Amino acid sequence: MATPKTQYVCSECGAASAKWLGRCPSCNAWNTLVETAAEPTGAKNRYQALARSQPVATLSEIEARDFDRTPTSLEELDRVLGGGIVTGGVVLIGGDPGIGKSTLLLQAVDALSRQMKALYVTGEESGAQVAMRSRRLGLDGSQVRVLAEIGLEKILATIEVEQPDFCVIDSIQTLYSEQLASAPGSVAQVRECAAQLTRTAKATGCAMVLVGHVTKEGALAGPRVLEHIVDTVLYFEGDTHSSYRLVRAIKNRFGAVNEIGVFAMTEKGLKGVTNPSAIFLSTHGEPVPGSCVLVTLEGTRPLLVELQALVDSGGPSPRRLSVGLERDRLAMLLAVLHRHAGVATMDQDVFVNAVGGVRISEPAADLAVLLAIQSSLRGKPLPKGFFAFGEVGLAGEVRPAPRGQERLKEAAKLGFSIAVVPQANAPKKAIPGLTVHAVARIEDAIEVLRGM
Repeated sequence: MATPKTQYVCSECGAASAKWLGRCPSCNAWNTLVETAAEPTGAKNRYQALARSQPVATLSEIEARDFDRTPTSLEELDRVLGGGIVTGGVVLIGGDPGIGKSTLLLQAVDALSRQMKALYVTGEESGAQVAMRSRRLGLDGSQVRVLAEIGLEKILATIEVEQPDFCVIDSIQTLYSEQLASAPGSVAQVRECAAQLTRTAKATGCAMVLVGHVTKEGALAGPRVLEHIVDTVLYFEGDTHSSYRLVRAIKNRFGAVNEIGVFAMTEKGLKGVTNPSAIFLSTHGEPVPGSCVLVTLEGTRPLLVELQALVDSGGPSPRRLSVGLERDRLAMLLAVLHRHAGVATMDQDVFVNAVGGVRISEPAADLAVLLAIQSSLRGKPLPKGFFAFGEVGLAGEVRPAPRGQERLKEAAKLGFSIAVVPQANAPKKAIPGLTVHAVARIEDAIEVLRGM
């Protein structure tokens, strides 16, 4: 009797079944059986390439050495990757359709082909389409090897013959393995193809980039294990109607997480933006009510972002809407503003927006949000060159923000002259051209604002 090529494994208890069942016979969980490739009996173990066992050693005796990195010549991409690609490293990059993933990777693989052997595997386009895009980007003399294929076994055989140092798979959702009967893009196919490619990268030392699709919610399509087995996860963010794109590191075993790279889409591809703060700042000639500049941290980089607030009469059912910030946190901050500073907005509509489409998740934006709301409510603009940062607690205290000195120096370097910051972030030495108002509570910050 022939050995089946596939089996169904319960994701809860790990029990295997020869056919799909709605309920696991071992743990009685529903809809947990997932199709996987069955290990052939008597065949060579496919994990053997990774099983190069080494003797047990004491952690303190193991030599700690940094990973060798190869820059891609795209400075913003290198920043997100932690300095460049790592031998045997696997990178997963996801983003909305048409946002520029293939364009960026074609530029990167072309630059790397000048110093190493590079392979571009396309499952969504033909070789002629890739060549046409390459000509449009001005990459006429590119030495990149191109393979248009979606069969996993053929791709692995090509990698074995070509022996590239860098390989791009565009995209993982289009590949299929002959060991599975399910269609390309299914959970089983995505997981199996990603696992096999990762094993190949680790065994051969080939740096590999996998392109992934995203769902309507913006998360990477496919199982979460896809993010767990790779070394680095990058998200491509931005509005297709805007020329600016953000590449954000969500996971990085070789560098800092939450690092971002900023690109501008041009006729010749994506170009790095050297001063991204200029994108997120207003172009107003004079200060306007409801606008406050925040110094936020994205990875290791301080960024200046303009926060705008609009307070308007809302009647019996006022709205609270925020774009780029958490809506629940906005409601909490309005309650703190009313309770501890005596500023009531219960009958007002409050709208808050982060300029430039940037998403701010750190709590250090609290103080800037409240000062922008107070400015809009009074109808009085904040002084020119004003900025603020700091976390606000439910008791009305202003908590310190991490790396406050770097934030102050970055704002002073860009010409800002007035700051309201937490007391713990006050500089020990005066910064030339910068007046710092250190506050301990939110009511102190409002009093400073009223005196300006």
